[in-house]
Amino acid sequence: MAVPSTTPASGAQYPLRAGGYQAVIAGVGASLRVLRDGEGDLVVPFDADEPRPAMRGALLAPWPNRTADGRYRFGGVEHRLPVNEPATGNASHGLAADLVFEAVEHDAASVLLRATIPAQPGYPWRVRLDVRFALGPGGLEQRVTAVNESDAVAPFGVGGHPYLLAGPHATGAIDAWSLELRAERVLLIDDERMLPTGLVAVREHAERFDFHYPRVLGGTELNHAFTELERDDAGWARARLTAPGGLGVEIAWDAASPWAQLYTVDLPGTAEHRHALAIEPMSCPPDALNSGRDLVVLPPGASFETAWVIRRLGR
Repeated sequence: MAVPSTTPASGAQYPLRAGGYQAVIAGVGASLRVLRDGEGDLVVPFDADEPRPAMRGALLAPWPNRTADGRYRFGGVEHRLPVNEPATGNASHGLAADLVFEAVEHDAASVLLRATIPAQPGYPWRVRLDVRFALGPGGLEQRVTAVNESDAVAPFGVGGHPYLLAGPHATGAIDAWSLELRAERVLLIDDERMLPTGLVAVREHAERFDFHYPRVLGGTELNHAFTELERDDAGWARARLTAPGGLGVEIAWDAASPWAQLYTVDLPGTAEHRHALAIEPMSCPPDALNSGRDLVVLPPGASFETAWVIRRLGR
């Protein structure tokens, strides 16, 4: 008789504690399962023995977001990916989210996880992913390094998928929260397939997309990628989400990721409707395998690295 596995559905668990924060990283998809401090959760958590819902905290690689029809051409060859989003007919969120990552290093404040995307139909390259999570007084840093272990040039993109909280997660909670994101341009989409239709200045649709200064989300619906981001002297961009009273959360990301996808979780009739705001740093925009925009091209043996940090505001 087979012995039931004692490993939770979300994989091995890696608890971290430092700087007034607690985090738990799940091995499946190198997923951020829990991040909290004394004020409460900074991301929407999920249970260890729960299959990760809605890609919460997952690593998206070797492409983030969507690839139209699961088809693209690279190096003169057409590739066909599995269409795993039947409603839109797209290949969504990459191939890493269900990989089992193993710990290379783990201590009280950090963990380094590793997995390899195997060569397969639709993506015939082997890419190793090293994902380091480190907690400290400045929050949680997630640093991703991709190494092309195949013998041919590989296309690559990566993104995160945290569902951020400025306060308790509850239906409609984000309507009262304020967002600040200093971006100049936004990628418009076809609402049926969630695919890009054109890059425009946020000022052309300021009432929906302009968050240069903190603005209450109200009923604003977003599932859009923003770019041309204001950055500090070290090259970091940031987005801030705050509740009335000033408590909130910030996510910052480095110059290797020139995009951020924002998603207001518009699911009417469900408990998750507008309960959090997903802010997803990305190295390239949706459908980059087709457009080539900001797509990383990795020669054999070459590496690419990017990082983002989540921290508490207002404490």
